[in-house]
Amino acid sequence: MIITSTDFVTGKTVSQTMGLVKGNTIRAKWFGKDIMSGLRQIVGGELKEYTEMLTEAREEALARMAQEAEKLGADAVINVRFTTAQVMASAAEILAYGTAVKLK
Repeated sequence: MIITSTDFVTGKTVSQTMGLVKGNTIRAKWFGKDIMSGLRQIVGGELKEYTEMLTEAREEALARMAQEAEKLGADAVINVRFTTAQVMASAAEILAYGTAVKLK
């Protein structure tokens, strides 16, 4: 499965648009790690617990999006984008979406 943020795949032609595909996940950190991040926020620096959480969430959202595209019989997903939204304190949703296509 080719996944790209561009509206084309070099050397290929889009022969059919299959439609919008998406994948999302909502993640929260364990209370103890949330406290550690809160303390780190006071002194400054990277909040590694949250960086890790969002990295994992992006990968899961991409995988779910790709699965949806595979069910449609797509070869690629083009114009891929991410959005993030805070669902509640210490919980965030990551949504990956794009256009599933067949290539020549």
